[in-house]
Amino acid sequence: QVDWAESGGGLVQPGGSLRLSCVFGRRVFSPMAWYRQAPGKQRELVASITWTGTVDYDESVQGRFTISRDNTENTMSLQMNSLKPEDTAIYYCNLPATGLHYWGQGTQVTVSS
Repeated sequence: QVDWAESGGGLVQPGGSLRLSCVFGRRVFSPMAWYRQAPGKQRELVASITWTGTVDYDESVQGRFTISRDNTENTMSLQMNSLKPEDTAIYYCNLPATGLHYWGQGTQVTVSS
């Protein structure tokens, strides 16, 4: 039901880095975004980026995460640095303008020593 796939998650120690990727099966002109859902918590918006590259971050990741997109390759990435245990969650990509009715499987990020 979705034509994109997330990848790049894994287990990392606090202070470490990971790079998540999302590959779309078509050209996307609308904003793209990363969301995450931690155990027992609601899904939350982490970062978003428009076609022209305007970005926005949740304050909890500001200065540590960097969102980017490649409009020729139909991909989006999330570079995550200085990871904290509270960043542990399943991370999802999605297109906010579509109403967020459908979600992919996401990619698990676990930050633990």
